Amino acid sequence: MSELVLVTGGTGYIGGWCIAELLRRGYDVRTTVRSADREKSVLDALSGEVDPAGRLSFAHADLAHDAGWESALEGVDRVLHVASPLGISSGADPEAMIDVARDGTLRVLRAATAAGVQRVVITSAANTASPSSYTSEGVTDETLWTDPEDPTLIPYRRSKTLAERAAWDFIAEHTGRTELTTVLPGAVFGPILTKGNIGSVGIVARMLSGKMPGVPRIGLEVVDVRDLVDVHLRAMESPAAAGQRFLATGEFMWMREMARVLRDGLGDDGRHVSTRQIPDVVVRLLARFRDPMLREITPSLGRRNRHTTEKARTLLGWQPRPARETVLDCATSLFAHGAVERG
Repeated sequence: MSELVLVTGGTGYIGGWCIAELLRRGYDVRTTVRSADREKSVLDALSGEVDPAGRLSFAHADLAHDAGWESALEGVDRVLHVASPLGISSGADPEAMIDVARDGTLRVLRAATAAGVQRVVITSAANTASPSSYTSEGVTDETLWTDPEDPTLIPYRRSKTLAERAAWDFIAEHTGRTELTTVLPGAVFGPILTKGNIGSVGIVARMLSGKMPGVPRIGLEVVDVRDLVDVHLRAMESPAAAGQRFLATGEFMWMREMARVLRDGLGDDGRHVSTRQIPDVVVRLLARFRDPMLREITPSLGRRNRHTTEKARTLLGWQPRPARETVLDCATSLFAHGAVERG
């Protein structure tokens, strides 16, 4: 009998790819969506990758509310908790983002431990294992924790750090069989399943469409969504992964390098991509006077900190693909799904 895996946030970019790969590997899958009218979007997204063949079911639950989580976890063997608030928080209530991330994680863990789930894998973020200032030199590993009390920390980083901390504190006090593992990804790119939810891939879409007249001096540790799903499943299956954090960052690329890969690798399809470097001072001025959303990227300008994935490679046998391949596959997929128009 196949094991049943719950994936939270089935309509999300990472969640959708988790569902597809689990089904490909023979698991039965249940995924959470907020309401029944979102089920079709999940099925439509999967249609080009895998046939669920009666092995995918749905549960209705929201990270902000208690209702639905007990039934969502009934009969579940393992959990991939990938749903969480994402990205820039300007214009949103920072405390609300923190509450949803932390309290939602605890709702999942309470239901999972009550149901006797064997393993819960939580998607955290590499910026929970980073110096508060990205300008610090050096390479960090999973033993470092970002200081959530640093007043300069942006709300997104603080929410991810507090949510992961809360998860480890919860499981430390739990005496049941449930094991916890966390995965800390970098910047997630790669193919999309649907243009309806492209997540962090929106950066590449803006480059391709010409809506980004230049690129800031920001470096990203590019991880392919397919490789990120692979490390989640390895963390879910491996006995050695219990009680461990795993960084899942990829190759470091400056955004200008990404732009050049797109421009040179796509031929005519890359002609709208700008490789012009926007000076840091200009980004800071725009953030201060014209575009408040830029305020949250200014701490990353000229970032020098890197992460090591040696632990995931050694304990789990994880081998991420080159960043260039990820970026180009991402672009090709955006065109193929009509998320960006050619011409």
